[in-house]
Amino acid sequence: MSMWKNIKSLFIIEEEAPAPGPGKPAAASTGKMAAESTGAPQPKGKVTEQFTDVLLRAMSEQNMEGFDYLEFKKSLNSLKQMEMDEATRYQSALAMAQTMGAKPQQLAESAQHYIEVLKKERAKFGEALAKQQKLQVEDKEEHIRQAEEGIKSKLAQIQQLQQEIQARQQEAEALKGQIREATDKLLATQSDFAASFDALAGQIMHDVEKIKQYQKQ
Repeated sequence: MSMWKNIKSLFIIEEEAPAPGPGKPAAASTGKMAAESTGAPQPKGKVTEQFTDVLLRAMSEQNMEGFDYLEFKKSLNSLKQMEMDEATRYQSALAMAQTMGAKPQQLAESAQHYIEVLKKERAKFGEALAKQQKLQVEDKEEHIRQAEEGIKSKLAQIQQLQQEIQARQQEAEALKGQIREATDKLLATQSDFAASFDALAGQIMHDVEKIKQYQKQ
């Protein structure tokens, strides 16, 4: 089994139940331009296997040497099969880590390393989304502006240019429909990525807090 699939087995990401109210800040930030384009509300994202795999693969590629957070996570997961409370499970995993020469502070620092890896993936996703924003929305909006300017110039010729005006109107409407469809897809894709990111980062930060909470002096 490849390293990234081993990492994938450490994280069980479940889609959050739909809830009213605005989306999480991370989801709204990367989709700001797309949302402003049509004034459409930001859709709530869902955790997807596709984006989760992308993020986990990036973590795998940046796996640190030695006993780090991922090895700690593996130990922690293996203890789930035993009947013990959360505190005992974390303390046992920390004790195991210390036998491997890894102190709680080192585990927390390595966990932050993976958070930074995820943030870099989020930045790369944002750049790719911006390119698609220009290609699928902004360029089409420019075509619409040109079409509408052409309509205004042809209106002065009335009957003689009526057919050309109608053709441009149809073109503008078709492009608007394409923009709505493209924007909805981009917003949904962006929200899926943000939800996948939040789920992974949240789980890592939760473990970091538990490490700090249960570490033995």
